[in-house]
Amino acid sequence: MSSAAKPWSSSLNLLAPLSRFADRLRFRRHADVGRRGEDLAHRYLRRKGFIVVARNWRPPQGGGEIDLIAWENDRAVFIEVKSRLSADNSAPERDVDPEKIQALRRAARDYLRRSGTDPEKARFDVIAITGSAIDHLRDAFSVQ
Repeated sequence: MSSAAKPWSSSLNLLAPLSRFADRLRFRRHADVGRRGEDLAHRYLRRKGFIVVARNWRPPQGGGEIDLIAWENDRAVFIEVKSRLSADNSAPERDVDPEKIQALRRAARDYLRRSGTDPEKARFDVIAITGSAIDHLRDAFSVQ
């Protein structure tokens, strides 16, 4: 397909600096670091071909929140996003401790049951964001 058939592709490249500027204005406060990280992760996943179907999903009975739920081909991917403004402190992914993993697993099992998705076709990823650097850890831990 020629570039003339995709007029939107060049306009996306022109909008990237505008998006970054808007992010800086929107996330000026320190408390918005997590939200900014989720926005960056969402854009990153879409660029990589994921189809994001939910953000901040909670099962009706409570018991955990999944930052992003996406599909990559035929696999359901549950994504935990951890963000830091700088690398001065510990790595963001270190905050995904056993207690957090258990809460995420419970929420994911509920989502899988409600959506009728085979647990064998699901995985957990962690996206660690430090400043503007994104580290995507695939298959970070099992669903079971």
